[in-house]
Amino acid sequence: MHFHTRAERAPHELVPGINARTYWGENMLVAMVDLDANAHLPRHNHPHEQVGTVIAGKIEFTIGNETKILQPGDVYVIPGGVEHEARTFDAPVKVVDVFSPVREEYKF
Repeated sequence: MHFHTRAERAPHELVPGINARTYWGENMLVAMVDLDANAHLPRHNHPHEQVGTVIAGKIEFTIGNETKILQPGDVYVIPGGVEHEARTFDAPVKVVDVFSPVREEYKF
């Protein structure tokens, strides 16, 4: 109940080329996300706060009207309700996202 492994959760496709494994408690959810090369997460928003970090690869994030290319160790903070999108380049990317409150639709 308190410990989990990556292998115990099958990846769930969020959009083509972007797959996540999720784990949650009462007030937050963590998503381990694998993005294929040249993947695009379309512009969207949700009421949840989101904080993430790049684990591997290089990714372009747009949050509101600000765009930045992020690399391993970089962190992004997305307030609830703010539109955002992301795209990868010629190599896969791994990120870890935390959402609060829990995104019920991500409990897979």
